[in-house]
Amino acid sequence: MKTPSELLVQVPPGAATTALWYRAERDRVGAALILAHGAGAGQRSPWIVDFARALSSLGLDTVTFNFLYTEQHRRLPDRKPLLESCYRAVIDVVRRDLDSARAALVIGGKSMGGRIATQIAAADPDLDVKGLVLLGYPLHPPGRPDQRRDAHLPAVGRPMLFVQGSRDAFGTPIELAPVLETFTRRATLHTVEGGDHSFTVARDRTRQTAVFDQVQRTIVEWIRTLTSRSVDAR
Repeated sequence: MKTPSELLVQVPPGAATTALWYRAERDRVGAALILAHGAGAGQRSPWIVDFARALSSLGLDTVTFNFLYTEQHRRLPDRKPLLESCYRAVIDVVRRDLDSARAALVIGGKSMGGRIATQIAAADPDLDVKGLVLLGYPLHPPGRPDQRRDAHLPAVGRPMLFVQGSRDAFGTPIELAPVLETFTRRATLHTVEGGDHSFTVARDRTRQTAVFDQVQRTIVEWIRTLTSRSVDAR
């Protein structure tokens, strides 16, 4: 199993973070995915590492990174402007250093990381990304369905893949589906039956591995289809 390459990311005005590049191993998709971590665990958490390795083994260049608060070993997430500026700085470095990212870049992440990706995409219609992959999108805080985080989503304006556990406390597929129907660009919703916010469905390791594998293959095939449409449209 190859060790990922480190990328140094300067975040204005004077901070820096580390990104990790998991190189595509075979059957290359010809695209890159930036996969941001959630609020409670950084890029070296087992969940993010396992997903990044699996996606790269399926042919997708995958880049993870730490938001500044995680890189600096602080518990509380940074405020929205700093989270967004950090993500944009990572995009700039990834596009500069990866041929596959210049060909087709997809952004997204787990929970909060995916939400920040949607925010920067919604705020910048000229941002050159082909689509977004959102793993456990936090539609609302647990137990507070009235505090929605979807007002900006129609402005994203790119294809989006939502992977959502059917018992996700941050928003179930049933709650999310009506939101997606309002988009002018088609959004894809993949439901993990019985899955929680991290797609955990069972204590049985074999069954759980199969669930994760299905999610990972869904992501890669969705991006492969996305890039194929881009080529056909030229």
